[in-house]
Amino acid sequence: MGNEAKDYIHQGLYQEVRAIGGHYLLTKEARLDFNGREILYVLGFAQFDTTCCGNGACNYAFVPGFVKEWKTSENDEGIPVSRVEPINDKAVQKNVQRLIEQQEMVTQVNFY
Repeated sequence: MGNEAKDYIHQGLYQEVRAIGGHYLLTKEARLDFNGREILYVLGFAQFDTTCCGNGACNYAFVPGFVKEWKTSENDEGIPVSRVEPINDKAVQKNVQRLIEQQEMVTQVNFY
């Protein structure tokens, strides 16, 4: 561990974000107990429906990291901010990925 904590700006759920190839939205924000520490993860759904090479979609998880401080401040727009410690250890990432995949229907797990 020993990673430097970073700010995580919490995003609203079910707010569609459009991009050149499609759109995505976040569907769930959750915390997971892992060896006595708490991990924040976010689920999302992405759909690729405006690309030139076909359509597709996926459910994914994004892991900002270990929770250091939970929603202790807000940014200039009034959105809650937490402090998280990114998970860089590959063995820990693999274990966290396995736990999330056991609980959630996702095709990939990405780390901050």
